[in-house]
Amino acid sequence: MRTPVACVAAGLLAISIPAGVGQAQSAIESQRVTFRAGADSTLLKGQLKGDQTIDYNLRAGAGQTLTVELKGSNPQNYFNVIAAGTDTALFIGSSSGNRFRGPLPSDGDVRVRVYLMRPAARRNESSTYSLKVGISGAPLAPVPASLDALIPGTPYHASAEVPCGSGSSGKAARCKASVIRRANNSATVVVMNPEGQKRQFLFVKGKAVASDQPEKLSVQRRGDVSVLLLGENFERYEIVDALVVGG
Repeated sequence: MRTPVACVAAGLLAISIPAGVGQAQSAIESQRVTFRAGADSTLLKGQLKGDQTIDYNLRAGAGQTLTVELKGSNPQNYFNVIAAGTDTALFIGSSSGNRFRGPLPSDGDVRVRVYLMRPAARRNESSTYSLKVGISGAPLAPVPASLDALIPGTPYHASAEVPCGSGSSGKAARCKASVIRRANNSATVVVMNPEGQKRQFLFVKGKAVASDQPEKLSVQRRGDVSVLLLGENFERYEIVDALVVGG
C-alpha cells in the first residue's frame, strides 16, 4: 500500500466519536489529510476555541512510522494519536508532550486529535496552532490469501485462544487472538482482553514492537512465546511464535 500524498480536504464533517482525554464529549470535526506527490509530511495550520476538537485523518499501513509535532499559542493545546481500529489513544499529549514518533500497529485511518484541555475549554479560550504530520517507511503488506488462507469473511489468517490476564490480581484467563500475517515474519495480532476490549499488537520480524494502547509495552521471551505486558494495568498476553508467523 502506498501512502497517499499533501492537501487537506476542504470541508469539515461533524462525527460522533467519544472525545479523548482532557476534552469535553462533543461532536468532533474531521479533516482528511493527504500528502503532495513525493512528500511524506505536511504542515497544517488551524485555530481552536472552547471545546472545539479536530481529528486529522491520515491513511497509513501497519509498520509505517508516524511523526507529529504541535506548536500552539495556548499552553493547554495538545493532541492525541488514535490508531486505526480503536477509539483508545496510543499517545496522549497532555501527559506525554507535543511530539510523537512511533510505528503504527494496524492498517487504515490514524487520527491525530487536536484539542484544548478541559479547564481552557470551559473558559472558552482559543489557540492558534501549527501541526506537522508525517508518515514514513514502507507498510508491511498482509500475506495474500493465495499463500496463507484467510478465515472466511475476515482479514485474519488464523485465530487461537491464548493465556492472558488483567487487573492487579493478574487472574489467569483465556483470550481470543487473531492474526494478520505480513511480509518478513511480521504481523498484527488482535486480542480481546478479559473485559471484552480489543488490543492490537505489531510484530516486526517476529518481535513485538508496538501496541495501540498508551501504556508502555514490555516483552518477555519464554521459549517460543512472547509475553506481552501493558503498563500498570497488569494486562498480560502470551503469544506463541507459530500464531505470528505460521507453521
